[in-house]
Amino acid sequence: RTPAFMPVGTAATVKALTPEMVHETGADILLGNTYHLMLRPGAEEIAALGGLHRFMNWSGPILTDSGGFQVMSLASLREVDDHGIRFKSHLDGQVYDLTPERAVEIQYLLGADIQMQLDECIALPADEAEIARAMRLSIDWAERCKAAFDRLDAAETGMALFGIVQGGDSAVLRAQSAKTLTGIGFPGYAIGGLAVGEPQEVMLRVLDETVPHLPQDRPRYLMGVGTPDDLVEAVSRGVDMFDCVMPTRAGRHGQAFTRFGKVNLRNARHAADPRPLDELSDCAAARIYSRAYLHHLVKAGEILGSILLTQINVSYYQALMSGLREAISAGRLADHILEVKAGWASGDVPAL
Repeated sequence: RTPAFMPVGTAATVKALTPEMVHETGADILLGNTYHLMLRPGAEEIAALGGLHRFMNWSGPILTDSGGFQVMSLASLREVDDHGIRFKSHLDGQVYDLTPERAVEIQYLLGADIQMQLDECIALPADEAEIARAMRLSIDWAERCKAAFDRLDAAETGMALFGIVQGGDSAVLRAQSAKTLTGIGFPGYAIGGLAVGEPQEVMLRVLDETVPHLPQDRPRYLMGVGTPDDLVEAVSRGVDMFDCVMPTRAGRHGQAFTRFGKVNLRNARHAADPRPLDELSDCAAARIYSRAYLHHLVKAGEILGSILLTQINVSYYQALMSGLREAISAGRLADHILEVKAGWASGDVPAL
């Protein structure tokens, strides 16, 4: 179902939640990461155990990122050339060569339903010449990934390979990337290289300039995004799929996402508050546990605090997506977004 938010399960686990708990939040699909699973426990090892779905006991679809984001996030541990990426493992220093062909092979071994081409993601702001170089390299790698995917006959098993549009904050380069990838032909298209240091207005401008160049009958995936406001703004621009560590990371740091906006459970004002976070939430944890108890768990550093707040946050993201889907079906997306933003703007309900 789209629009869809994919909880991030980088190392075959959504942090602080069991797969069963993730399913209960309403999530249809989750994300794993090629780079991290390549290092530990290894693609061949997971394949021997029946694939990623069986390994982590997740019956729904899985999308795997190709490792291109780690080109940016692990810049001090890698070298990039036309051939591919040479990573020095952040775990033990062992060297790994991740080529477009190997990235596809790893995702095939994992059994990922949606696989991503290998690309080069660079931080913004950046020099336009550097953005253009990375975009052209990503297009070359897209062609090599598709050829490798086709050689494996992966589509015959129900797998899909998505291309990734790059081009930084340049409208010209984004259009060139989108048109070239469309010419290669993929069942879905991701928009990469955003939420990497640029302000929201730049990200939204890039979406306005890029989405019209992508096929209307194929899903569009905005990688690594984002805040609830990022999601509703991107959906209004025609984006279908999202992933981000924000709801899980925030939960581990004592922050909850609600229809009233973000709530920081570390704040002392919650210490004696008997109210739940949201008595109308679809998530039982948000309805049952008092703010005082959640505050106590967070301040005491109890694992249960991370579990409950992560469950609350992932559930809220799924409820947000469900509301957007219903509004689209009813033909009232713009009005629904205004209502959602009004709820955030009203702020958390003050204690009586």
